[in-house]
Amino acid sequence: LDTLASACSDAAGKWRESGIENRARVLERAADNMASRIYELAAVQVREVGKQWDQAYNDVCEAIDFLRYYAREGRKLFAPVRLSPIRAERNEQRIRPRGIYAVIAPWNFPLAISCGMTSAALVCGNGVLYKPADESEITGRLMWEILIEAGVPRNLLALVPGPGEEIGAALVAHPDIRGIAFTGSREVGMGIIASAASPSPGSRHIKAVIAEMGGKNAIIVDEDADMDVAVEAAIYSAFGFQGQKCSAASRIIVMKEVFQEFRTRLVEAARSLIIGDPLDPGTRLGPLVRGEAEEKLTRYLAIAWEEGEELLYRHPMAIFQVEGMEQRICREEVFAPLLVIMLADNFERALEMANDVDYGLTAGLISRNPAHIARAAEELDAGNIYINRSITGALVGRQPFGGHKLSGIGAKAGGTDYLSQFIVPVSISQNLVRRGFSPEFPG
Repeated sequence: LDTLASACSDAAGKWRESGIENRARVLERAADNMASRIYELAAVQVREVGKQWDQAYNDVCEAIDFLRYYAREGRKLFAPVRLSPIRAERNEQRIRPRGIYAVIAPWNFPLAISCGMTSAALVCGNGVLYKPADESEITGRLMWEILIEAGVPRNLLALVPGPGEEIGAALVAHPDIRGIAFTGSREVGMGIIASAASPSPGSRHIKAVIAEMGGKNAIIVDEDADMDVAVEAAIYSAFGFQGQKCSAASRIIVMKEVFQEFRTRLVEAARSLIIGDPLDPGTRLGPLVRGEAEEKLTRYLAIAWEEGEELLYRHPMAIFQVEGMEQRICREEVFAPLLVIMLADNFERALEMANDVDYGLTAGLISRNPAHIARAAEELDAGNIYINRSITGALVGRQPFGGHKLSGIGAKAGGTDYLSQFIVPVSISQNLVRRGFSPEFPG
């Protein structure tokens, strides 16, 4: 890592001096390249991590959106800013890159999230040491090749594959790393935050950390809900890519007036889903990404059979009915297609149940009641709130994505303030008065 970090630092100066217009154009060329190879890049994900074809295609589309969006936002961010019209003084703000970023990416959105974090760092003039997830190293390699081909200096963007426990930890601890962009588990994310908050002796920098860490997301279905919308939203949110999304719905909270109808329709809809090989375009659920994920699901299924009532089990998919909120399957992230449905006596209680978890990433409401919609928009404690639709599939620029509580720290990906985490703003104030005389200053 020392060699890579040194080479990255050496390349960063010229990259910064190349200017924002050049850096933005590099990202746009990479986007054009990805668009021309969209089916190839999607096919790799189907093979590598078992994404369904539509999910893999959408992931590549999101990566392309990130490249083009951050190119546009970078041009805005680096535009000169005058801070006051005072004639005797010039005040301005300039933007500098922070330094070298470690980008530690997940396997569940192997191109989109990798590309979003990496391109944000690059367009701001930083160098990047990029570690793809072990399960998606081929996709990570393809992204690296596309960015290099588009014009990113080879030494500026280093591909650092390898076991996360070793490579990731080394990146986080390296003294030349000025910032860390991470998406993954809560356990690893909290360790990164703690490590970054304790700089090594002699260090002159506090590492910036962007961490997206998971969710235990709920959809409320009230008594005025359109049942067609409710069932479709629940199925897509809970079982898309086998529930292996931080935004996935793992809890459906249903008002008592429609509970029986919703439960019946949900189970029958889930029963109709095709489970099989993700290479088949008709498959709606494929395998979990690895054996470790299967083992975790097996453990939580055992817990679910103790804590709740099984409504449907078709491996790997399961639906349980649970009473109350104290059960582990209502509170702990499983990252698998294990869905819990819960009954609420009134809307007040439904909101309390939705919010009563450690996480605050996504939440949803299915309702035709204007008062309930207004309350949900104000009171659901999540970074992304969705009304009458699925709670996954945020679009760059339209639904900036990111949570709070123990779901993450940092500005929203795909939002106007995301790039601010990759820069150092500098205020410059110059006195223009000479011997008591203020020269003409155009302002």
